[in-house]
Amino acid sequence: MTVRAYQLVDTAPGSEVAVLISALQGIAGTKTVDAVTGPHDIICTVEVGELSDLARYQTNVHDVSGVTRTMTCVVLRG
Repeated sequence: MTVRAYQLVDTAPGSEVAVLISALQGIAGTKTVDAVTGPHDIICTVEVGELSDLARYQTNVHDVSGVTRTMTCVVLRG
């Protein structure tokens, strides 16, 4: 089973967006990383094998310096 999700990422003020994007792109499961306007700073498109992999993915995102908060939206139907 493949699990797809959107990881909405908030970053610390003054964070280098290019550095964050590069770090997020390096996490297994990341398909795309986009800096955006609005209530969040970055949106990652994620694809992993199962929900436990998504939990690991979230932990890896939180380990990136400059990430302050995330919200995960799992795709139910696409």
